[in-house]
Amino acid sequence: MKSIYVGNIPFGATENDVRDLFGEYGNVTSVKLIQDHETGRFRGFGFVEMEDAGAAAAIEALDGYDMSGRPLKVNEAKPRAPRPRH
Repeated sequence: MKSIYVGNIPFGATENDVRDLFGEYGNVTSVKLIQDHETGRFRGFGFVEMEDAGAAAAIEALDGYDMSGRPLKVNEAKPRAPRPRH
């Protein structure tokens, strides 16, 4: 299973739109579009989890893909760095 970072997603896109797009390359197990904690508004990026074989093909094909006039930024997600607690 691979986690894929997807950036520059159009603000009108839904989880189903992203799932359908990545589903062309393999089995999508989850899609999470990130929202701002304060406003609840979509922040323009998210994460897709896919099986390894399909993930590599999706990253290759969809990095730079034009989705509603916005070029997607697609790469393998990096582990989140620990954030200091305040």
